[in-house]
Amino acid sequence: MEILQTAFMQRALIAAVLVGITAPAVGIYLVQRRQALMGDGIGHVAMTGVGLGFLLSTSPVWMATLVAVAGAVTMELIRAYGRTRGDIALAMLFYGGMSGGVLLINLAPNGSNGSLNTYLFGSLSTVSPADVTAISLLAAFVMLVTVGLRRQLFAVSQDEEFARVTGLPVRALNLLIAITAAVTVTVAMRVVGLLLVSALMVVPVAAAQQITRSFLVTFVLSVVIGTAVTLAGTVTSYYQDVPPGATIVLIAIGVFVVLTALATPLARRRARALRDAEAAAVPDVDTPDVDVDVPGARRTADDVTV
Repeated sequence: MEILQTAFMQRALIAAVLVGITAPAVGIYLVQRRQALMGDGIGHVAMTGVGLGFLLSTSPVWMATLVAVAGAVTMELIRAYGRTRGDIALAMLFYGGMSGGVLLINLAPNGSNGSLNTYLFGSLSTVSPADVTAISLLAAFVMLVTVGLRRQLFAVSQDEEFARVTGLPVRALNLLIAITAAVTVTVAMRVVGLLLVSALMVVPVAAAQQITRSFLVTFVLSVVIGTAVTLAGTVTSYYQDVPPGATIVLIAIGVFVVLTALATPLARRRARALRDAEAAAVPDVDTPDVDVDVPGARRTADDVTV
């Protein structure tokens, strides 16, 4: 295939696969915690790291990772300990991170607005071998955390108080989720860009939730959807000469719309089947001395569908 004959597209496809796997893998925990926009805030902060990388002539990916992790930890601490002024502090952190990145990248001797755009919206042609190495290492860390600690992270995301009662280190796990989200942002910024990375962390998960009923199935399906849309968007960007980040996000939204349309009749069938099962569980009333005031009392645990 023509697309596989160029070295830069080979690197771009590898990066796209890694992004498609890691973004939904950590995004599912953010959705469970109702922090869907956290990736967007971390992306703003990571811009300062990109600017520092250009200013200090070091790797923007690794520098962005360090700054994004520091910003994510700060955001989690504000969330845990902040009170009425917490939202103001987060807004200042987000906007300060973006402004700092724009300023630093323009002060750098080899920085420019063109360089800034490649990190804001993604760029296929600028993914270097060093970027692929960094993305691969960071993606391995993300998958090790999200898969290896999935039970603990799910418990914390669902109910912090219950997780604390069971003896889980809630504060450490919350910080780990924030750090993993920050790493995911820097993994994805070369493909979809810092301004759109949050969409790739959330939309595949939301699409999978339309037709799934368990956490594990949702996790797997969201990763499959994420990988499919990043590959489709990367290939489309190559042949149609359109921005990769925007293309990937729009394809992901399209998948969400299709699965939502398919889920509506499926939900109706499930509801009808549940009503039929409940009706079948209630015996016919042939005599007036049968107690029918509480029909649910005749059901056992085996009759309950979870």
